[in-house]
Amino acid sequence: MNILGISAFYHDSAACLVQDGKIIAAAQEERFSRKKHDYRFPKQAVEFCLTYSKIKIDEVNFVAFYDKPFLKFERLLETYLAYAPKGLNSFFKSMPLWIKQKLWMKELIKQELNFNGTILFPEHHESHAASAFFPSPFDEAAILTMDGVGEWTTTSYGIGEGNKISILADIRFPHSLGLLYSAFTYYTGFKVNSGEYKVMGLAPYGEPKYVDIILDKLIDLKEDGSFKLNMEYFNYPVGLTMTNSKFHRLFGGEPRKPESKLTQKEMDLARSVQDVTEEIMLRTVRHIKKETGKNNLCLAGGVALNCVANGKILRENIFDNIWIQPAAGDAGGALGAAMFVWYQYLNNSRKVFSNKDSMAGSYLGPEYSKVEIVNYLRNNSIVYEKLEDENIPERISDLLNEEHVIGWFNGRMEFGPRALGARSIIGDARSPKMQSKMNLKIKFRESFRPFAPSVLEEKVGDYFEIDRPSPYMLLVADVKKSRQKAMTDDEKKYFGIEKLNVVRSDIPAVTHIDYSARIQTVSKETNPLYYKMISKFDRKYKCGVIVNTSFNVRGEPIVCRPEEAYLCFMRTDMDYLLLGNFLLDKKKQKPLNNNFDWKKEYELD
Repeated sequence: MNILGISAFYHDSAACLVQDGKIIAAAQEERFSRKKHDYRFPKQAVEFCLTYSKIKIDEVNFVAFYDKPFLKFERLLETYLAYAPKGLNSFFKSMPLWIKQKLWMKELIKQELNFNGTILFPEHHESHAASAFFPSPFDEAAILTMDGVGEWTTTSYGIGEGNKISILADIRFPHSLGLLYSAFTYYTGFKVNSGEYKVMGLAPYGEPKYVDIILDKLIDLKEDGSFKLNMEYFNYPVGLTMTNSKFHRLFGGEPRKPESKLTQKEMDLARSVQDVTEEIMLRTVRHIKKETGKNNLCLAGGVALNCVANGKILRENIFDNIWIQPAAGDAGGALGAAMFVWYQYLNNSRKVFSNKDSMAGSYLGPEYSKVEIVNYLRNNSIVYEKLEDENIPERISDLLNEEHVIGWFNGRMEFGPRALGARSIIGDARSPKMQSKMNLKIKFRESFRPFAPSVLEEKVGDYFEIDRPSPYMLLVADVKKSRQKAMTDDEKKYFGIEKLNVVRSDIPAVTHIDYSARIQTVSKETNPLYYKMISKFDRKYKCGVIVNTSFNVRGEPIVCRPEEAYLCFMRTDMDYLLLGNFLLDKKKQKPLNNNFDWKKEYELD
């Protein structure tokens, strides 16, 4: 039985192929189209899923779309009518796409895929809930989904038991934690639907001076985590911006212009909305525990990518275990929709094995053979050195120890927004200059942005205050006290961005200014070569942690194919590139002979 899941036309279109309940392949359209957060119909992602699974479209039994377009259209119409005559401009901009495509999703799927089988439409938050629970390592769990908005729902909770999920309660549009966070993303000068993680990374530089204003003016928060927004301050229901003039007056001025200098005000706003978000999530989770009595919690939806809040939920010990869908946003809705059909609709039995999830490390995308890679290198006269599998760990470890920055391209591409050691840029976590070098010379992004550690799973407790695996980089924990370095009296006087270059631990490149780190644990089962390399680095150089960031520059999707990896390598100050078994030394490469302006191409925000 083959089920194809699809998400499209809002944010991060994707496709997933589930075969007899097993997740075979999944990928976002952006990785193939090279358009970041591509929302168009995921034709290339579908093609990959079918090709990798070695099936044709007429062998697909069901196509599952991740939401109900008619319900979403109903919400848009009712909202525009409620706010009329406001929003007329926004209404006229959105309607053509709805009338031409979105309302006719069934016909569009049939046409785009040449598919004549059954097409099903779970609700948006059902797809999120299915993506959270069904791949999880739990036989039963409470489920929390939080995002901007689906059809009407913005937050929901429920339970999963065996092969069934049920939604028990929800919060509805326009009241949305995801949209509140996006409003501050917009106001602080970042791009909505892609810059929220920048706000999260900026938060530790600020003080929570606006928390009381947010709770007093913008949101009515109840003890159980339910809330209502004061819509007098927001423009997103019908406008082309997130906030309005009343919001701007409340916080003392117009939104920051993109790419302009960050000030302490933006840092304090980021810290304040982050603190409010954490408080809302904690109250919600406590309420869910009380109502469901479950010991395990599963999370999905875009807000579940807030790894700082996730770490706080874990530390509060409200649930015994938590599991977060690695593709928690809309891309994961494609996976959830397919699994919803397999379990909920078709009533197939579900078994959990060895307390492990069924995401295969989220390595669900394309992979490239040695033959494909070497043919690319030879056809383009690229200088390389071939390494045998057994020699790769030590060679890369030695290069890391020399403080080289290395592009690591190996195995199946990750599904979701995080690079997990398949399409990664890596460096030495012990280097005090690595964060600045990677941000400014490799990623071409804001200097305040933190980098994540990849750490051997069995040694995570030696470096961080966490007692369990975190394979998907979705939990934040503090660096161990024994590894932290105390700030001098002068350093304690630093304010805002001045804090950036203070060395805070013996792994400074992955230690954020609040002594925290966004952790990825690496196991030998899910990524053997990456694990062997870090193990060798640990044995030779006494450090079981390296820097891991996504293999791309700012504004570009994570690389997918060898040619994209090579171009990214050549356009940045990376020192080496490992393409499968082939090592490229920057010093031996010919300069690129073109005038490609990637900054313009990827429309940096």
